[in-house]
Amino acid sequence: MKSPLLSLPGAVPAEGRDEGVAAHYGDLFREQRALADGTGFVDLSHRGVVTVTGDDRLSWLHLLLTQHVSDLAPHRATEALILSANGHIEHAMYLVDDGTTVWMHVEPDSQEALIAYLESMKFFYRVEVADRTGDTALVHLPAGSIAEAPDGATVRETPQGRDVFLPRAELEPFAAAHGPAAGILAYEALRVEGHRPRVGFETDHRTIPHELGWIGPAVHLQKGCYRGQETVARVHNLGKPPRRLVFLHLDGSEVHLPGHGTPVRLASDGEEGRQLGFVTTSVRHHELGPIALALVKRNVPVDAELLAGDTAAAQETVVEP
Repeated sequence: MKSPLLSLPGAVPAEGRDEGVAAHYGDLFREQRALADGTGFVDLSHRGVVTVTGDDRLSWLHLLLTQHVSDLAPHRATEALILSANGHIEHAMYLVDDGTTVWMHVEPDSQEALIAYLESMKFFYRVEVADRTGDTALVHLPAGSIAEAPDGATVRETPQGRDVFLPRAELEPFAAAHGPAAGILAYEALRVEGHRPRVGFETDHRTIPHELGWIGPAVHLQKGCYRGQETVARVHNLGKPPRRLVFLHLDGSEVHLPGHGTPVRLASDGEEGRQLGFVTTSVRHHELGPIALALVKRNVPVDAELLAGDTAAAQETVVEP
């Protein structure tokens, strides 16, 4: 889904998972500062949008998701996961109920797989699942923004800002009224600064929620009856996850950023040492310089100096060992 906002002055298209929207509009750090100051917006119209309607929508979703949503109040934002039978993360959903419809946004191009799973679990419940990506665009207003969402738009408000579900035809008028636009790289830099994981970046085929700090924000420990719940309970009650998310301050003298999947090792072992994890997302931040998130083995000392590829890295704890 290619955004019409790629025609804005200075727009440089994003690549990879975020293809379809702008990486930036010519000044990455200015765009980051604007978001941090509560101005502008981010075009997230490449993300999938799914709705669930029907009288049973909340009680039905409650049986499938890791989050407690049976009593979700109208206009209250939450997030939830869908796990495999072994407890591995498959989908992350960012939800809000407007009183008649649950709206959610998900990773780009993941909505079809999510809908296929939801449809397979409908049984006798009074629910309807719809892919709204074609007619609905997501935009993000940062925390502190005084911009008003258009009348009739569904809004998901969080401490990081407001996710606004717009009719796709209104995307360009919205941009004209609420600019300047900030690219996805600015949005990602603030996500990494906030230690917020993202499916497909901080996850691989065996990631469990405990490793990323999703217990609480997306996983409710006092509910059961969802696929993968046994693994969640067992790890929480009887053990520790095998890996943990860390935040890295990268050596600012390096020209390049370590890409997704770059091996992480102990600095004392050098570049030929044993791999202890991998970089998940790396960005350039307007204040902190080059930073990253990484997934490392749980027993890596919290005060150890690390190497991300050939780049020196100091770690901060995100998930306790």
